[in-house]
Amino acid sequence: MGVRKSIVLVSFFMLFLSLSSAYPKPRKQYKPCKHLVLFFHDIIYNGKNAANATSAIVAAPQGANLTILASQFHFGNIAVFDDPITLDNNLHSKPVGRAQGMYLYDTKNTYTAWLGFSFSLNTTAYQGSINFIGADPLMNKTRDISVVGGTGDFFMHRGVATIMTDAYEGEVYFRLRVDINFYECW
Repeated sequence: MGVRKSIVLVSFFMLFLSLSSAYPKPRKQYKPCKHLVLFFHDIIYNGKNAANATSAIVAAPQGANLTILASQFHFGNIAVFDDPITLDNNLHSKPVGRAQGMYLYDTKNTYTAWLGFSFSLNTTAYQGSINFIGADPLMNKTRDISVVGGTGDFFMHRGVATIMTDAYEGEVYFRLRVDINFYECW
């Protein structure tokens, strides 16, 4: 009986090995169910531009000035924003909504931020919000952040947003191009 049991175990083991492969199955390529490209324009308050500023530093390292970004990669600065969203890269185009949220500079040795924000859209084409969250390594040409949900026309949508710094003027103004691919659309 011992030899027969060993043969059965070896046979089972060989069957198991033949069914499990060292080569992974090809990954399924997902196609987006919806795609948008939008721009948002951030003008940080610098103590002199209160009339047109759309963001402000609300926390800074000890002893820092809340109108000047901290030195050493802005580490420790937290800013909140309420920026206009446009369909093109022109700040003066008619806004289609607002980008609202916060970013915080979270690395001491390079320019990196962490983002948490929503796009609130109010146009004839789209009504609702899109929620984003993720790390933003600013020195990379393009960065991916997660789309974690939405409301209205974007109810429960999920996907990936590729962001790119489209333009900047010093540390006061920057424009982001946001290429949004939804992979779950309800």
